[in-house]
Amino acid sequence: MKIAVHGKEFNRVSAPFIARIFEIFSASKADVLVSAKFSLYLKKAKIQNRFKTYQSSKELSRVQLFISIGGDGTLLESITHIGKLEIPVLGINTGRLGFLANISKEETEHALRSVLDGAYSLDTRALLKLATNKSIFGSLNFALNDFTVVKKDSSSMITIHTYVDGEFLNSYWADGLIISTPTGSTGYSLSCGGPLIFPRSQNFVITPVSPHNLTVRPIVVPETAHITVKVEGRSRKYLVSLDSRMASVDSSIELQISKADFNVHLVQLEVNNYFKTLRQKLNWGLDARN
Repeated sequence: MKIAVHGKEFNRVSAPFIARIFEIFSASKADVLVSAKFSLYLKKAKIQNRFKTYQSSKELSRVQLFISIGGDGTLLESITHIGKLEIPVLGINTGRLGFLANISKEETEHALRSVLDGAYSLDTRALLKLATNKSIFGSLNFALNDFTVVKKDSSSMITIHTYVDGEFLNSYWADGLIISTPTGSTGYSLSCGGPLIFPRSQNFVITPVSPHNLTVRPIVVPETAHITVKVEGRSRKYLVSLDSRMASVDSSIELQISKADFNVHLVQLEVNNYFKTLRQKLNWGLDARN
């Protein structure tokens, strides 16, 4: 099996765990490609193994499985490496929360052996894409979690005129606006009062950030919708983000958000499922009094 691996920087405590992962790859005689960035961390930790490095997604065309080692941010970065190739991705969690990278350290060996034996299914997740009249993110104009537009500094709120399929929805007086996929509904949108959305619901959610009008609430729209936002305010610049990528723009930029024409395929093992992840990460069913 040809495997690609990307991960975040790790410390000495985590080094034996990372080394063990590569020992499993070696024992299974997997053909391993490591991102150039992650390979530097491996060499620094003196984790020697027979692997090649890759610089761009063009070198991943024959990869059958992608392993992300880190947290959700690392997995989102891995998605930018995969792009339209739709390579199945497994997230090993060495961070804190981990909704997407939901394989714990304790589960890793079993998970890797299951995946290498082909004992897994795929959880298909929709992405959103951003179209603009001026290039902002280049070819990385997609997001698995969310698109946001927020004010750039501590000045007064901004006004975000929002349209759905050409019909006027609302002018949000707020600190910003989030357009989230079901996957991203457990992220920034949730912290701003947005609902949890089941991954296969085929919806997006529009969530205001600190709206001036308290009656303004998040709204769920179909993923087939084309959403247009136009921003105005006292400040000349605003911040736009796609997952962890951020750029400064001005009011001349037209922002159109819709469903991307490709998906992300998350590796799903029998030991984990979406509802179990919610219960674990959000501590459902636990009584803090005990």
